[in-house]
This record gives sequence, C-alpha cells and structure tokens, in this order.
Amino acid sequence: MSTTVELPDTDEACAYCGLRIFDHDPICVRDCSDDCGSPTYFCNYACLSTYVDENNLTTGDACEWSPNDPDCC
Repeated sequence: MSTTVELPDTDEACAYCGLRIFDHDPICVRDCSDDCGSPTYFCNYACLSTYVDENNLTTGDACEWSPNDPDCC
C-alpha cells in the first residue's frame, strides 16, 4: 500500500474548531483501516483529543483483559 504525501492548503481549517491549522501546531490523521482515505487535519493535539472523545472513537478498540479469560487478546 502506498500513500502520497501532500501539504494541505494554507487556509485548511481544523476539523474540530475550524481555525486555520497552520496558525497552530497542525496534525494530519488518516483512517488506514478504511483504505487510508482523505486526511483529516487538526490544529493541535487538544482539538484532536477532544474530537476523539466527543465521537467515542476509542470505544470498543481495546481488549478488556481478564486473568481468567483464555480468549482475551
């Protein structure tokens, strides 16, 4: 699988707060479990973290460990 790297437009807006990403510390995120689609840009880690929390993006993504469960990852 190959991915090309392209810089976003200078006026690219943060997916969470709508501010220009290059006025801050930008972060690019891709969902590579779905064919590495279009990138989503955030202006900083706080916006990314809040976006993840508000959209429950970590729910169900981790194994629940139990010492007596032989099927646990």
